[in-house]
Amino acid sequence: MLYLGLSVSKKSLLPINLAFLLIGLLSGFIDWNAPGLYFNNMVEVSNTLILVQSVVILAAILVAGLSSKLFEDAIDHPAEYYALMQFAVVGALIMVSFQNLIMLFVGLEILSVALYVLAGSDKRNLRGNEASIKYFLMGAFATGILLFGIAMFYGATGSFDINSGSSVANNLPEGKIFFWIGLIFIFIGLLFKISAAPFHFWTADVYQGSPTIFTAFMATIVKTAVIFALYRLAVYSFSFEYDNWSKFLVIIIGLSMIIGNLTAVYQSNFKRILAYSSISQAGFMLLSLIGLGEQSFGNLGFYTLSYAFATISGFGVFLIVSNDQLVDGRPNENINVFNGLFKRNPDLAVILLISMLSLSGIPLTSGFWSKFFVLNDAATKGYLWILIVGIVMSAVSLYYYFKPIRATFGSTESESITVSAIAKATLYVCAAMTVLLGVAPNLFRGLF
Repeated sequence: MLYLGLSVSKKSLLPINLAFLLIGLLSGFIDWNAPGLYFNNMVEVSNTLILVQSVVILAAILVAGLSSKLFEDAIDHPAEYYALMQFAVVGALIMVSFQNLIMLFVGLEILSVALYVLAGSDKRNLRGNEASIKYFLMGAFATGILLFGIAMFYGATGSFDINSGSSVANNLPEGKIFFWIGLIFIFIGLLFKISAAPFHFWTADVYQGSPTIFTAFMATIVKTAVIFALYRLAVYSFSFEYDNWSKFLVIIIGLSMIIGNLTAVYQSNFKRILAYSSISQAGFMLLSLIGLGEQSFGNLGFYTLSYAFATISGFGVFLIVSNDQLVDGRPNENINVFNGLFKRNPDLAVILLISMLSLSGIPLTSGFWSKFFVLNDAATKGYLWILIVGIVMSAVSLYYYFKPIRATFGSTESESITVSAIAKATLYVCAAMTVLLGVAPNLFRGLF
């Protein structure tokens, strides 16, 4: 993809990128019903993992579909951007299916380094430069923590295989000290990547400073990859210590829900609203880890798919509308950018409405069922207090999710908005799937 930028026109790069991603999506099903371990038992393949990898690639396809009019300036290099997005997707796919902690680290670095560059790809935007530097420095710090945890895990078990954690199950507490240190540091390193509180301080600035198209990519691809990496570790490496780490994790979940939602209430910048919303959403995703059960993997898969559709459609509408209203030469990012959207383009207004309703967890959208499933997981393990926190914080979230909805029915002097065919198709798919999965949730969840 990178070298095609030297030989083909800019307009041809998007279809080529989509073709490559579609080939990757379809080729994953070659291994359907053929589970196994590959690359010296470092990567696992199974039907359920293929489905999760499909969610990652599908999200990348949808984000790319919104980029048709973004890279038309002479200084833009779309081939580089698309290549970096594909690198990030490869890293995410590795993180979803790793069997060895070395592969977890490799996948995380492939994903992260590409995103560090994409976050600062708009060199004319000082906030973008700040976002890139901040993301890089904080990410490098978190990677160091993760590596230290992996080293402690290896010291305790003598292996990087995720199943080797069970070898210390019967050890005395004195013999588990390195294992516990490794467990805590690995969790912290990955919780930073998913922007769970209190490791979230970078999130709002990076989301706001990065180009919107890459913010949408970051919000969906990264969260899906990291949450399933955490899930694999929780099930295969640390399950026998569940009673200990679940108490630590449930506090993280509560903080993420409370801090994410209460802070979002005071925001007027739409990207910062969705940034703090993503912190809260991370808390909800983590509920499946403390509610480990037969349905938890499927519930988590449903949640990530639902979140991807709603988030991409929300960012997509914002991307189109904000580029139509410039302030000091930059896209307007405040809530008032949506003023009068229903009159200017009713389709975009309805898509935004569906997106916000789903993220807030309103019935007849996929977001309702995704939150219901993960809250039910936590309730089965007796964590009723976190169930109450989740319900209360979902009610609080209605306030800021309805800010853009209210604005769409306000007055405006702006002209109608035109949308490219591929962006319109992408948004229609996201909105339709959000409603379809809300009406028939087992359409996808039943595959697990």
